[in-house]
Amino acid sequence: MLFAPCGADCEPCPFREDCGGSCFECKGKPFYIKDFDAEVCPLYDCAVNKMGYTSCIECADLPCQLFYDWRDPSMTEEEHNKSIDERVAAMKAFKAAE
Repeated sequence: MLFAPCGADCEPCPFREDCGGSCFECKGKPFYIKDFDAEVCPLYDCAVNKMGYTSCIECADLPCQLFYDWRDPSMTEEEHNKSIDERVAAMKAFKAAE
């Protein structure tokens, strides 16, 4: 699996190559970021640029308010919350397996 710092699984994404393979490759600036009126993904920016983490799993505040605020507008609130739960669980499982 290829995870973004926020726990998103980049592996099955059909647009993965458009980002260079992962958020680490494009430094948190995936091709679609401008659609969200941002220069860099706020989750990537916080975890990697500001905190120096490789993943949000390193943060004691996971999931923080940024996870809830940074939402794909095509998702319902229920879908978004489920996505957060799944990403946090994936990060925890990955860390436990290390």
